[in-house]
Amino acid sequence: MHPARIRTPRLDLLPLRAEHATEMAAVLSDPALHTFTGGAPLTPAALRTRYERLVAGSPDPAVCWLNWVIRLRTDSRLTGTVQATVTGSEAEIAWVVGAPWQGRGLASEAARGLVSWLEEQAVPTVVAHIHPDHRASAAVATAAGLTPTDQWQDGEVRWQRATRP
Repeated sequence: MHPARIRTPRLDLLPLRAEHATEMAAVLSDPALHTFTGGAPLTPAALRTRYERLVAGSPDPAVCWLNWVIRLRTDSRLTGTVQATVTGSEAEIAWVVGAPWQGRGLASEAARGLVSWLEEQAVPTVVAHIHPDHRASAAVATAAGLTPTDQWQDGEVRWQRATRP
């Protein structure tokens, strides 16, 4: 499975390339983006190295790493990322939108586009792990059709959606 361009009403989800690192380093530069996930913003060079690893793919042939940058068409600017790690019949998804673009529904729109694409790829289960205090991510997960479960992993709640019966 390989990432393909995904188009939503306002966004293009473009398969990640190492060349996106310079622009994305600025998009992801706000330390507040790491409040619930930990870490700190990466320099363009460090982000490029990370993107090169992601684009190369998982060293485990049973795991598929799929990564996209989010481009807002009206501004022709990158605004965030979405990703899916597919293992067997399950995809674990995640998203981040840069601080200047938050509050516009871009993460929800991108997550819905990603979940729809995964459904087209016949991935039957989509999950996300969300910190219980991260209300914005809970809203994105809800918009993408995921619901919280009673399962926890590393202090985060497992959200899940069956994309097909």
